[in-house]
Amino acid sequence: MSDQIKFIVDNLNKEPFRKNYNLITFDSLEPMQLLQVLNDVLAEIDPKQVVDIREEMPEQTAKRMLSLLGILKYKPPGNATDMSTFRQGLVIGSKPVIYPVLHWLLQRTNELKKRAYLARFLIKLEVPSEFLQDETVADTNKQYEELMEAFKTLHKECEQLKTSGFSTAEIRRDISAMEEEKDQLIKRVERLKKRVETVQNHQRMLKIARQLRVEKEREEFLAQQKQEQKNQLFHAVQRLQRVQNQLKSMRHAAADAKPESLMKRLEEEIKFNSYMVTEKFPKELESKKKELHFLQKVVSEPAMGQSDLLELESKINEINAQINQLIEKKMMRNEPIEGKLSLYRQQASIISRKKEAKAEELQEAKEKLANLEREVSVKTNQTREFDGTEVLKGDEFKRYVSKLRSKSTVFKKKHQIIAEFKAEFGLLQRTEELLKQRHENIQHQLQTIEEKKGISGYSYTQEELERVSALKTEVDEMKGRTLDDMSEMVKKLNSLVSEKKSALAPVIKELRQLRQKCQELTQECDEKKSQYDSCAAGLESNRSKLEQEVRGLREECLQEESRYHYTNCMIKNLEVQLRRATDEMKAYVSSDQQEKRKAIREQYTKNIAEQENLGKKLREKQKAVRESHGPNMKQAKMWRDFEQLMECKKQCFLKQQSQTPMGQRNLLGTNISCFEETFI
Repeated sequence: MSDQIKFIVDNLNKEPFRKNYNLITFDSLEPMQLLQVLNDVLAEIDPKQVVDIREEMPEQTAKRMLSLLGILKYKPPGNATDMSTFRQGLVIGSKPVIYPVLHWLLQRTNELKKRAYLARFLIKLEVPSEFLQDETVADTNKQYEELMEAFKTLHKECEQLKTSGFSTAEIRRDISAMEEEKDQLIKRVERLKKRVETVQNHQRMLKIARQLRVEKEREEFLAQQKQEQKNQLFHAVQRLQRVQNQLKSMRHAAADAKPESLMKRLEEEIKFNSYMVTEKFPKELESKKKELHFLQKVVSEPAMGQSDLLELESKINEINAQINQLIEKKMMRNEPIEGKLSLYRQQASIISRKKEAKAEELQEAKEKLANLEREVSVKTNQTREFDGTEVLKGDEFKRYVSKLRSKSTVFKKKHQIIAEFKAEFGLLQRTEELLKQRHENIQHQLQTIEEKKGISGYSYTQEELERVSALKTEVDEMKGRTLDDMSEMVKKLNSLVSEKKSALAPVIKELRQLRQKCQELTQECDEKKSQYDSCAAGLESNRSKLEQEVRGLREECLQEESRYHYTNCMIKNLEVQLRRATDEMKAYVSSDQQEKRKAIREQYTKNIAEQENLGKKLREKQKAVRESHGPNMKQAKMWRDFEQLMECKKQCFLKQQSQTPMGQRNLLGTNISCFEETFI
């Protein structure tokens, strides 16, 4: 507590308070003086609080201080009962209540100044809903909210500019440099004017230059408008292609689908959409509303400082600790019924989460499907532009898929046979290696035997001769076979070519006719497309012109309506003023004294006369008080001196009485009492 008082005294002795207190004088302040000190500190934070509390009722003072402390987010220690004691202590000027408030205010004066300044503009006035039914009140309230939002943005920009590092000296230097440049430009313009004045027809040339500049600006504007129209045309073409692709896909789906499959698909979509509408979307909407309400609540409150954030974090940590303790207590109880219910709850929550996850997956799959369909449409358009061939759809695509499946089965069988062959090849390769090793061993043994017998190389030459003869026979056989095969292949190819020619002749004729039709249709399509583009561009330009005209007429209508309401209000105000003026003239001109007394002029003259009489009486009273002030002060001083003298005599008598015997005491007491009675 002593450190707190020392901190308060040190800050009150500094600027801007300059109280010149010490610990003894500050602790000996009366409750009214202590409340005045608190009011001075609050006035430094908010200038509206500059009040002399001696001229104000205690209830009003407490209400004003409590409202400002609530705006500044001061939280007194304790619970609701302590709040009532806090209010009572603030009314009576209790030191245990006011000292913590002063300590808290003086710790964060600059931050609280900013908060009080923002509270003047950001505390929203709550208008009852029945008053908001009126259009003028609703418009005013809406304008008030818009101005509040504008103030928030401007204040943020101001704070950013303050912290951005721009200095006034740099801005002044920039302004001076710009003024110098302005003077130089003015001088240069004057020199150019003097030069131009000597030229013949300079006015005409200036007019032509002005027209040239205007035409250039118009040319830029038209080029920009042309580019915008091109972009709009491109978007319209893309939109048309997208709609045509959707129409084609829907037609194909309707042509290929059966009623049973369509009904099943529609039932599934209805179930999914009903789930999304009845369960998922309401939950998401509720969560978004809660989040929005929380954010609006946060925005409506004034800006929080670092100390407020630390307090909130400490409260959050305390609440989390309490929650953990309660969970531990619940787990320690371990009631069987609660355990079963918790199991069922867990299962229900798991099922609901799975359901939500599947719904989200289905939604994502639908979005992916839509994206893929868009990509397919883009790819089909690209293939048409590059190759000119159509993409397989419907039955053709199904036949193509069935062919692929049959080929895939054949491929799998062949792949299995190849795997078996590879396995056999591995076994044969291994046997070949073993046989080669055995052959090498036998050859080595044979060479050793030949060397012993003296006929080395005999087996090798024998093998070479046999190998060469075998190769010769194989080559002869291969030549004969290849000649036979080639003659057969030539015959087969000739027969195939003749068959294909005979089969393709009618197809080629049909293809020629179809190519001619395709060329005619492409020409007709290009013509129709150009007509459509020109028509769409004309309609789009007409629509934009009509929209601009409608917008302008609506603005004029709104302006005229606002002007009409304003004039009606002014007429009503003038009628009321005119009625009051006529009533006043009637009352003033009438001969009846009672009506004259009702007139405002008579009432004001009467009030002025009463106030003048009251002022005269007060001046006379002030004069009398001034005249009698000096003698009264002397008389009061004489009475104080007499009181001190009598007190001194009393002390002396008491001392003398304690020293004298009993008989003399009675005699002295009677003498002193007689002396006092005679003096009084």
